[in-house]
Amino acid sequence: MGTPVADDDVLPHAVAGVDDQHGRLTVQDGHVNLTYLPPTDGGRFVAVVILDEDTPDRLYAISRLWAAIRSRPVPADNRITEQRRKRIPQMLRVVDGRLAGVKYRSIAEALFPSHKIDSSSWAGDALREITIRLARDGLQLVEGGYRTLLRRPRRS
Repeated sequence: MGTPVADDDVLPHAVAGVDDQHGRLTVQDGHVNLTYLPPTDGGRFVAVVILDEDTPDRLYAISRLWAAIRSRPVPADNRITEQRRKRIPQMLRVVDGRLAGVKYRSIAEALFPSHKIDSSSWAGDALREITIRLARDGLQLVEGGYRTLLRRPRRS
């Protein structure tokens, strides 16, 4: 599966041993946890890929890691669309507000300050529905759904 990365190719990056079986590779601004296998060919790094429905995502992540290790431009992460990237902080803000006991209308006023929210029409306001959906989707992320962020969007 391509050329293994030798230790001397990784010298610009820090490899710190956590214990005899685990290490941490620091690449650019991130860290990658490593599990050491018995050396077989001069201390090269190897990627083991599980073959399942997430294999394309794992291979793409490995290609991004390889680019970072080689100090090449890292391809953009295509797992999260630009729209979703902007929506995630909004979802988490709504969840924080709801967990603090703030009402949807107050949250909507904070999220969308340029929109006039009239109390008499709040029940049918589109921003109410948007705020409720942000709360629902944000709560799913908080309750473990954040793992879906690591997968590219798929058609069912």
